[in-house]
Amino acid sequence: MTMATIPIYQIDAFTAALFAGNAAAVCPLDTWLDTATMQAIAAENNLAETAFFVEGGNEGADYALRWFTPTAEVDLCGHATLASAFVVFNRIRPDARSVRFSSRSGILTVTRSGDLLALDFPALPAVSCDAPAALIEGLGHAPQEVRLASHYLAVFETTAEIAALAPDMSILATLHPHGVIATAPGVVEGVDFVSRFFAPSFGIPEDPVTGSAHCTLVPYWAQRLGRDHLKARQISARGGELICDARGDRVGIAGRAMLYLEGTITV
Repeated sequence: MTMATIPIYQIDAFTAALFAGNAAAVCPLDTWLDTATMQAIAAENNLAETAFFVEGGNEGADYALRWFTPTAEVDLCGHATLASAFVVFNRIRPDARSVRFSSRSGILTVTRSGDLLALDFPALPAVSCDAPAALIEGLGHAPQEVRLASHYLAVFETTAEIAALAPDMSILATLHPHGVIATAPGVVEGVDFVSRFFAPSFGIPEDPVTGSAHCTLVPYWAQRLGRDHLKARQISARGGELICDARGDRVGIAGRAMLYLEGTITV
């Protein structure tokens, strides 16, 4: 049996310090592996996301990009896109100022300015909906407002309520294919809003920092606060910082990243 070695990087995204933010594995490939093998690698890594990319892509993109949780391929992932761009900028194309990825969610551009990496993502605004009983029971606390986009958006009054949530993941998993974004106004100076994100049906009980959730959070808070430039904090145990901009049907989501691990895997 012929075995192949593949580069692998583990990047802490949306943080300027190691052991914080959201860890993503990144595997640059010469050609695509079969989907089952990529899913098995993601399960073995057991991180929220493992990203794979190959050179070239649709619409003249630099690379084609795919993301896998330990249990499923997903349509959009912010922190693993940030991590993939970090690898491109620091290991593959050090002179590049931007990189374009083609993905299930269209063309995604990442631009760097110093150590800050800015994602250009689609806006996914949420619409008002009735709160499912499983959402309230699973969170253990009724939100002030519930909306729905690709995931449920549960809006609370205070940061303290978000921090105190201790969800029943088995109940929240019944909301599949939707996860739950919990959010509230920020109370710390310089933070406009806080959030947490739960997606147990995708193998991610709580995601430490979720770029894609901000595709929904940014339009909501931009409208509510009446401004387009926002600073956000995801208040998971690891925590993360995001600098966000509302741009109509797009959102800007910027953050920093740190290299934790660099090596090879054999499959």
